[in-house]
Amino acid sequence: MLTDEQLKVKINELLCYASDNLSLEQEDEYYVLNTLLDFFGLNAPAAPIEKYGDFQTEIVDPLVQHSIDTGRIKPEESILFETKILGMVTPMPSAVIARFDAIASHQGVKKATDWLFALCKANNYIRMPDIKKNIKWEHNGKFGKIGITINLSKPEKDPKQIALAKLQPKTGYPACMLCPTNVGFAGNLNHPARQTLRTIPIQLDNEYWHLQYSPYQYYEEHSIAFSDEHRPMNVCPASFRRLLDFVDLFPHYFMGSNAALPIVGGSILTHDHYQGGLKVLPMMSVGNRARYESPKYKKVGIYIADWYNSVVRLVSEDKEQIYKAASDVLAAWGNWTDESVGVICKTTDQHNAITPIVRKEDEQYVIDLILRNNRTDEAHPYGIFHPEERLHNIKKEGIGIIEVMGLFILPGRLKKELGEVEKYLTGKTAFDMKTLADPENAMYKHADMIVQLVNDNGTANTPAKAKKIVTDYVNSACEQILECTAVFKNTEVGQAAFDKFMKEGLGLSKF
Repeated sequence: MLTDEQLKVKINELLCYASDNLSLEQEDEYYVLNTLLDFFGLNAPAAPIEKYGDFQTEIVDPLVQHSIDTGRIKPEESILFETKILGMVTPMPSAVIARFDAIASHQGVKKATDWLFALCKANNYIRMPDIKKNIKWEHNGKFGKIGITINLSKPEKDPKQIALAKLQPKTGYPACMLCPTNVGFAGNLNHPARQTLRTIPIQLDNEYWHLQYSPYQYYEEHSIAFSDEHRPMNVCPASFRRLLDFVDLFPHYFMGSNAALPIVGGSILTHDHYQGGLKVLPMMSVGNRARYESPKYKKVGIYIADWYNSVVRLVSEDKEQIYKAASDVLAAWGNWTDESVGVICKTTDQHNAITPIVRKEDEQYVIDLILRNNRTDEAHPYGIFHPEERLHNIKKEGIGIIEVMGLFILPGRLKKELGEVEKYLTGKTAFDMKTLADPENAMYKHADMIVQLVNDNGTANTPAKAKKIVTDYVNSACEQILECTAVFKNTEVGQAAFDKFMKEGLGLSKF
C-alpha cells in the first residue's frame, strides 16, 4: 500500500508520462492533476518531478495495486480500474480528432495514423506487453508464406470472473463492441472498458463511418472501420464503394470485409464493419495463375490469384470500372451453382458469399474477392468448406478474413497442449492408447495427432526435435485448413470448375 506522499508522486509521474507520450497539453495539466487528486482522495499534489520510471511496472501497476490493497477495487477489476485512470490522462476525443486532422493536413495521412497508433499503444488501449506474449512464426507453404500466431494476448477469464460476469445486469448498452457509443464507456466484467478508445470520423461513400485500431493487433496496425449506424454486416456493391474510398483516404493501408454469413464470416456480424491495416498479409504478395479479359472492362485486369483459396483478383487504375467489375463478380457468385464440386448457392438460405479485400499499389486499385460458401451437410456439420473435424484440435473456430489471407490466429490453449504433445515424442509422458482414448483425458482432442506423430517419429526424440515435429504438424494443418476453405480446390477438377465460373458465370475469355 502506498503512503499518501508516494501516491502523490505516482500521480505526478503519470502526468509527466502523459505530457511526453499522450499529447496532454500544458493548458490541461492542472485540470487533469486536480481530477486525479480528487479521484484518489488527496487534497494537494507532490512537488513537481522531472523524470519517471517504467510506465507499466513503476507507475500504473502501483496505482492499481494500491487500490486493491485499500479495498477500493477487487483484483478482477484491475483492468477496468487501470483503463479509467488512463482515460483521465488521454486527450478528449475532440482533441484527438483535431490533432489527427492537423497532422494529416500538414504532414500527410500516414504521419497522422502513425501518431494515432502510437497514442493507442501509449495509453494501453493496445496492450503491447500482453501482445508481445503471443507466440509467432512463419511457414513457407506451397503457395507462399503463412503466418501463425498462438494468441496469448486475450486473457481467458477464470471461473470466479465468469461467475461474477453472470451477475452483471444486461443493459444492451453499448449495443455491441463496435458501436460508436463505446468511446468512454466505463465497462464491466461482461464488456471491456473503453475510456482510452479514440476513433476518427471518416466519410465512405457519403456515409458517416469511424476508424479505430483493434486492441488485439493480430498484425501490424490492425485497424477497423465501422459504420456509425448499428446495422448488420452486409457485403453489397456499396461495400466496394466504401472500401475503394477508404484506400483513397489511407493508401498505405488495405481494407477488407468478412463475408456476411455465419461460418465463413467474422465474429461480429451484428455491426457493419471492415478490417485493415498495413499491407503485410501473405496473400497480398502472391502472383496470379490465370488471366482473363472482358470487352466490358477493358481497363481492368482480371486474374485468378495463385493462392490456397479461390480468389478472383481485379487490378485497375479506373475506380469506376473496377467497382462495376467487382459488383458483377458478387452478383454472379451469389447465383452460381456447380454441384460437381459441391457448390450450391442457395437452399432455404443463401450460401455463397464473398470476402473482399481492397488495396492500392502505386496508382492501381487491387480488389481480391475470395469466394466463400457456408453450406453444411450430414458429413460436414461444421461446413463443407470449413476445416475438417480432424483439424479441429488446431483450429475449430470460423475462418474469417485474417486466416483466409494467410495469417492464423490459433487459440492460446495450444501453448500448453502442444508442449504436452512434445512430451509423448520425448518419452517424458508414456504413450498409452487406452489413456488417450478416454474422453476425460485433457489430451483426448489431440489423440489422433499424437498417435500419428508417435507412429512416424517414435518416443525417443530430443526436446528440440520434438518441438520441430509438432511445429511442422501445425504448419501442415494450417495449410490444410486453407485448402478446406477453397470452394474450387487446387486440383485439376477444382481448377476446371473455377475456369468454368470465370468463363460462363462472368462471361470472360481466358487471355
